Amino acid sequence: MFFDRPLLAITGLAGVLAMAGFSGSDANAQQIYRIVGQDGRVTFSDKAPLDANARVGTATAIPMPSAGPENSALPFELRQAASRYPVTLYTGPGCAPCVTGRALLSERGIPFTERTVTTNEDIDALKRLAGAPSLPFLTIGGQQLKGFSEIEWVQFLDAAGYPKTSQLPSSYTPPPATALVTAQQPQAPVRPAPQPPRAAAAQPAPAENPAGIRF
Repeated sequence: MFFDRPLLAITGLAGVLAMAGFSGSDANAQQIYRIVGQDGRVTFSDKAPLDANARVGTATAIPMPSAGPENSALPFELRQAASRYPVTLYTGPGCAPCVTGRALLSERGIPFTERTVTTNEDIDALKRLAGAPSLPFLTIGGQQLKGFSEIEWVQFLDAAGYPKTSQLPSSYTPPPATALVTAQQPQAPVRPAPQPPRAAAAQPAPAENPAGIRF
């Protein structure tokens, strides 16, 4: 999907990136919470629920990805870019531009995280993140790119300091794609294990039968 938006000159990207929130400190700032109410209604919010008793189940946070331990073996230049401006690609089934965008990132050697949008809950979460359910959706640090435009994606990757050619080691394995929203069902209360019946207390033998013999 191509969005007809004015492309930015490479020389002016640095200032635009700063204005748009393209900074390392913003990389982990956005979260979406899936909240299941007592009535079973599902809502999404960028704020954690305040009253734990007002909901059933747990909220699922969707953090903006950050550089993980899998990036520790990357070359220095690539590791620096991935740590400051992690890349996340949001895709969906039957989305040809998503395939093209994924291929661009892979061929350039960009370590990225992929989130799939397949359910209604995924779509709702994508609306919260992107403002519209449009795919593909790419984030580079705090910068959001809606739709696929090769020129635009390349410009922002260049501005983030990613190498222009792949520097990924041959042993690098990209993380598998995961669903945007992972539903968590409320856990059933743990019932205590049944206690074995207590043995009846021995009754004292009557005086006329001191041995306690029973017939």
